[in-house]
Amino acid sequence: MNDSDHVLIVDDDRGIRELLATYLEKEGMRTTAAANGRQMRAALEAATPDLIVLDLMLPGEDGLALCRELRAGKHRNVPVLMLTARGDEVDRIIGLEMGADDYLAKPFGVRELLARIRAVLRRTRMLPPNIQVTESAQMLGFGEWRLDTTHRHLLDEQGTMVALSGAEYRLLRVFLDHPQRVLTRDQLMNLTQGKNADIYDRSIDLLVSRLRQRLGDGAREPRYIKTLRNEGYVFSSAVTLLADPP
Repeated sequence: MNDSDHVLIVDDDRGIRELLATYLEKEGMRTTAAANGRQMRAALEAATPDLIVLDLMLPGEDGLALCRELRAGKHRNVPVLMLTARGDEVDRIIGLEMGADDYLAKPFGVRELLARIRAVLRRTRMLPPNIQVTESAQMLGFGEWRLDTTHRHLLDEQGTMVALSGAEYRLLRVFLDHPQRVLTRDQLMNLTQGKNADIYDRSIDLLVSRLRQRLGDGAREPRYIKTLRNEGYVFSSAVTLLADPP
C-alpha cells in the first residue's frame, strides 16, 4: 500500500468531509475535499486522485450522474467508492451499474471505509495472480474487437474507442485469459475482486450485463459471453495476441 495514496472526497456534508479527511490523513493518505460536481471537476483538473469517495445524494448533480460522467471521461479508470444514506438494494444495483467499484451505506464506521478504500485500491492495481500476462502484447483481439491492455479500452473494427470502467476491464481480462472455460460466479468474484471482497451476490451478474452492453452482446443470443444455467459463464470467442497496436 502506498502511503501517499490520494483520495478525493465528494460530499455536501462539511462535517463528513472534515471527519474523513482527518481520519484518512492520520492513516497516511492525502485527501482533497469537494462539496459538489463543480468542485469535483476542479479538483480532478488539479490532480488525478487514486480513488474517489462519492456521495450519492448530492444537491444538483447527484452521485449517479457524476459517476456516469467519470466513467465516460478521461478519469474513467479512477476507482469510485459510492456513499449513500440509503441502504436499498435498488440503490446499490444502480450505483454498481453506473460504474462504482464499491458501495457503502451511511451511517458507517471510518475504519470500515478505510478497509474498503484499501481493498478497492488493491483490486485496481493488481491483476489476479493466476492470470498470465504477456508483456509484449499490448492488444488482445477477439471477434471484431481489440482490447488495448495499456490504456484499458476497447477498439471496434473502425478503431472507435469504447471506454471501460476498472471493474469492466478486470472482468473482460479474466474472460480473455480463460476463453472456452466455464467460470462460476464465485470464481469470477475471486478473480476480479479478491477472495475477501464484501460484495453481494448479484454484483457479477450486473457486471456481466454491463460488459455485454459494451460489446453489443445480446443476452438471448450472445456471441461472446454465454450463460450456462446453474454453472456460470463462458467466453466463447477465440482470443488472439497482437504484439503491436494496429
